[in-house]
Amino acid sequence: MTLLRLTYRAIISLSIAGAPMQASAGTRSVRHASSANLAVQPVSRMAESWWRARFIDKQQELRRGPVDLLWIGDSITQNWERNGPQDFLRFQPVWQRFYGDRHAVNLGFKGDSTCHLLWRIDHGELDGIAPRAAIVLIGANNFGHVHTDADQTYDGIVAVVDRIHAKLPATRILLLGVLPSLRSPWVTANTARLDDRLRASIRVGRPWLSYRDLAPLFGAPGRIDPSRYLDPKLVPPEKPLHPTAQTQQSIAQAIEPDIALMLGDRTHR
Repeated sequence: MTLLRLTYRAIISLSIAGAPMQASAGTRSVRHASSANLAVQPVSRMAESWWRARFIDKQQELRRGPVDLLWIGDSITQNWERNGPQDFLRFQPVWQRFYGDRHAVNLGFKGDSTCHLLWRIDHGELDGIAPRAAIVLIGANNFGHVHTDADQTYDGIVAVVDRIHAKLPATRILLLGVLPSLRSPWVTANTARLDDRLRASIRVGRPWLSYRDLAPLFGAPGRIDPSRYLDPKLVPPEKPLHPTAQTQQSIAQAIEPDIALMLGDRTHR
């Protein structure tokens, strides 16, 4: 364990400095042992070929424009690009229904935490564009291999929205609370604590920021509905984390009044 923690610490120091992160799956799962809060420190994933290719492709898509709306986040956001074959994976028709005519760009990257999103922002992802609105959903993976707790993750989310605003001062931002999942009691407790803190204070001093807590879409407190997630439907099944296409449609419907207001266009149904 000591050797793994030292290795992880060395990898993080390199990636923060700008070198690609090259941790193995086992190394990435170890808790960050230094006193620094990893959630607020930009970390590269450019050593991962698929991630590097997606980062380059998305920058090219953004440059082609026009860009009025951004969805920014992790795999839950990236899933908007999936299209079946099973019903619970048919996200694209929902995306087209709500965002197809809004010059929207999907900036979701599977596995990203706040630290990876900060790196993307610092390395040109938002340069040269002027969207009217951005939807941000990030933080679920902070409770995974990065393993930052609710308070550390809160600081990471603050860093993300403030960095986006610094890059895009005219863009209205809608921050979504971290969605509930059924991964472990520790994750459940930290998700609830984080969302409580976001709800209470994230908008203070940020008139350009809106916040939406979507936890009620997944069941009553303490009684999360596993059928709202696609993961248990996979073969082999996995722990509930990612909404199904139908649940993601409920998310789109729930935030649609905010999006229509920020974009100044008609309400999509």
